[in-house]
Amino acid sequence: MLTIEKYGAIDIGSNAVRLLISSIHEEEGKTTRFKKTSLVRVPIRLGADVFKTKHVSDENITRMIDAMQAYQLLMKTHKVVKYKACATSAMREAENGEELVNLIKERTGIQIDIIDGKDEAAIIAMTDLHELINTDATYLYVDVGGGSTEFTLYHNGKTVVSKSFKLGTVRLLNNLVSDESWRDVEYWIKEKTSDYSRVSLIGSGGNINNIFKNSGKSIGKPLSFLYLSSYYELLNSLTYEERIWQLNLNQDRADVIVPAARIYLSAMKWSGAKDIYVPKIGLSDGIIKSLYSEKFNK
Repeated sequence: MLTIEKYGAIDIGSNAVRLLISSIHEEEGKTTRFKKTSLVRVPIRLGADVFKTKHVSDENITRMIDAMQAYQLLMKTHKVVKYKACATSAMREAENGEELVNLIKERTGIQIDIIDGKDEAAIIAMTDLHELINTDATYLYVDVGGGSTEFTLYHNGKTVVSKSFKLGTVRLLNNLVSDESWRDVEYWIKEKTSDYSRVSLIGSGGNINNIFKNSGKSIGKPLSFLYLSSYYELLNSLTYEERIWQLNLNQDRADVIVPAARIYLSAMKWSGAKDIYVPKIGLSDGIIKSLYSEKFNK
């Protein structure tokens, strides 16, 4: 007999806040199917406050409460039976982060977990990467966010090592990433990938998804280092307004997409990767899978 339940995942990042609602289809003897029902994204740039002042501003506190109230109503309307809300880099560093978590709980009933970089990488690893990864190949998974980037190395279908760095698009826009931090990332990638003759990248995040969409590539086909380099040069040649008008980018995407492309290109260069695969997965998908895994384990 077919059973269908809906799960919700709230991803509170440094550049935006997302709600993903997925339908979980279960039938005896068949592989469980996860189908995205709804995805809502609100461009609340918490990192712009926190990375400079260590506090979420009053304006963004109000916007966060409004967003969570809307998400709570959407989940109720969709009849979501289980949800999880995770906050990442910006909320980790906000001195009033816990205060905001308590306020949102009081006003909306939504409980938010502030997770560290290691937990974030582990949740992302719960996604459908196994469907993309060849068991006889090596991949560096790169998830670029506003406040941090999570790197995970896979070899022969298994996780080798994972690490989170305070290297994010919003930090870079605000000149909050030192040369030393870049060197730390370069050293880590070169050290961890040096034993493998060929490495491919897997990229996730809204910016690489947008670049892939504009490439016209078929789903499952990778972007080349050459293509990404050319696109990065195009982005740099345009002003912020030109990126919005000519490339049809959203206002909150037209600035962060430049440092995001730089991070992906740097990771490809340091790992020797010639291709980057873009599966359109991220923390929200991992949260859904972790919720299902909890149910399955019980």
